[in-house]
Amino acid sequence: MIDKEPVFDFEGFYRALDATRESRNLNWKQVGEEAAVGPSTLARMSQNRRPDADGLASLSAWSGLNPGDFVPFYAARASTPEPLAQISQALRSDPSLERQDAEALEDIVRAAYARLQRKANAPRQ
Repeated sequence: MIDKEPVFDFEGFYRALDATRESRNLNWKQVGEEAAVGPSTLARMSQNRRPDADGLASLSAWSGLNPGDFVPFYAARASTPEPLAQISQALRSDPSLERQDAEALEDIVRAAYARLQRKANAPRQ
């Protein structure tokens, strides 16, 4: 059993975000515009209050900060993402694919992966 629940270090994330803002010589209004985040999200964060998931995702993408690095329990156990998660992310971020095409390819890869795993785990005759 785990003693501690993972808790996101919002203050640490905000400080790292602020350092990114300063290094890019931007004010918070410019950060909001570039990251497509509303002023209320940035104001909440400055008061050590949680942003919504979309705001956190946008700010993470804008800054290049990995939110997982701000969850101490998991950051200490950093691991490599699962191969299917990496493939899914690559397909969904490919600008040459429409969303539905990326999803179709992902379904094909998942089915093939599952079949090959079953084959690899089957008893040999």
